[in-house]
Amino acid sequence: MSTTADQHSETAAQHGEPGAAEPKPRGRLARTAVLVAVFVCAACGLVYELALVALGSYLIGDTIGQASIVLSLMVFAMGVGALAAKPLQRWSAAAFALIELALALLGGLSVLLLYAAFAWVGLYLPALIVTALVLGTLIGAEIPLLMVLLQRIRRQDAGSAVADLFAADYVGGLIGGLAFPFVLLPLFGQIQGALLVGMLNAAAGLGLVLTVFRRELSSQVRLLLIAASALVGGILVGAYVFADDFEVTARQALYADPVVHAERTDYQEVVLTESVSLTGNSDTRLFLNGDLQFSSVDEYRYHEAMVHPAMAGPRERVLVLGGGDGLALREVLRYPDVRQVTLVELDPAVVDLARTDPRISALNRGAFEDPRVRTVAADAFAWLRENRETYDVVLVDMPDPDSTATAKLYSTEFYALARHAMADGARMNVQAGSPFFAPQAFWCVESTLRSAGVETVPYEVSVPSFGEWGFHLSGGPPRLPADAPPLRSLDEPTLRAAGTFPPDRRRIPGMEASTLMHPVILQHAQGEWANY
Repeated sequence: MSTTADQHSETAAQHGEPGAAEPKPRGRLARTAVLVAVFVCAACGLVYELALVALGSYLIGDTIGQASIVLSLMVFAMGVGALAAKPLQRWSAAAFALIELALALLGGLSVLLLYAAFAWVGLYLPALIVTALVLGTLIGAEIPLLMVLLQRIRRQDAGSAVADLFAADYVGGLIGGLAFPFVLLPLFGQIQGALLVGMLNAAAGLGLVLTVFRRELSSQVRLLLIAASALVGGILVGAYVFADDFEVTARQALYADPVVHAERTDYQEVVLTESVSLTGNSDTRLFLNGDLQFSSVDEYRYHEAMVHPAMAGPRERVLVLGGGDGLALREVLRYPDVRQVTLVELDPAVVDLARTDPRISALNRGAFEDPRVRTVAADAFAWLRENRETYDVVLVDMPDPDSTATAKLYSTEFYALARHAMADGARMNVQAGSPFFAPQAFWCVESTLRSAGVETVPYEVSVPSFGEWGFHLSGGPPRLPADAPPLRSLDEPTLRAAGTFPPDRRRIPGMEASTLMHPVILQHAQGEWANY
């Protein structure tokens, strides 16, 4: 037991009085506990950062932009937090515990709150900025306070203390960075994963203070921390329990029609809605990460325009890149002389949904059950690099290039790979977005195709769900095969008119090709679709 003099000198040291005696060493176990707390807090902090980036990528689609905003703001705020922690060093134990509770509460609720801001308030970006700044400030205040706590256990030179502290911090960051995509997201999802990390964060911070540094706290402070931890824990646990109900309600707020299916896959959020009019007609719509893929009311207009002009030539072997809903596949299979169709789709969950959901399988007429169809679950870019087969028809039915993940599918390199998959006399058709709403992106696709050695002819059709929609077809002007099956929206006069663009939609001269290293299509698409 400490003598009275020892107790006095230790108390003086805790309050930073000049000339105060150093506290007695508390042993290797206490020091290890501090470093473990550093490790856990670093892991939690990195998970918060990654959660904000991932959420923005899902909701907004701009992965690079979201990562830049979140990381730059949080790093800046961490510097502010480190400076703000300087006056708190004399109460380091209590201050650290309170900061961890605040960090656990905000970090744990961050995804839920931002999703609510996106779904109901429409203030996602301001909410993201505030959240990133506050979280960064709290994270930045951790290290100075932990350094003080570490030195109170055993005095050591600054270099050694910093090395120990940052070693634990960086290893914790590694574990948090790996745990987020490979454990938390697949097992718990974004909302519940963040809430679990918040609970761990609170437990680590409060556990350290109430055990190793318990003697530095007055009874009133201990009671305050216990009450605050009970409140924070109750909020996080309650949010975890109701997270599923919240997500369903928030998701429904994003869509005009009732959501009949929703799932988060390894690649995206897949949502299916269905509405029934007073006349009894239904409208089934598929959304990927919030972007409309088709409406059952008029999808035939898009898919007939994409497929049949490309079938006016050799067509025994057909390659479909994208199109996991099977609707383009349906049109291809209407030609009995098609011997084999290979469909390459990144997300197998989309194909599974199109095969098993009665709404979509009715639309695609059970296309995936046709023995001529071979499906490949792969990234189209990577698959084309390994492909050694050639095809008579290549259909590129990819999502719009409004994110870094899809921009590479509109690059010179991608189209060059697709060209190598074309047999002699083959035709390729590429969906290129709207020449009306996104003319720069549309004509950038044409320029990029030309840079890859693919000469194309542009044309557009009207799809009410999307507006005017355009394609780039290689192998001559758009025309229908002589033996085309009966179509609902296309005939030869319609196709001839489709290749005539009004003055406000004609070719934009001087468009730069988009490449992997300079994805200009991304800039065009994001700028134009933001106003759509």
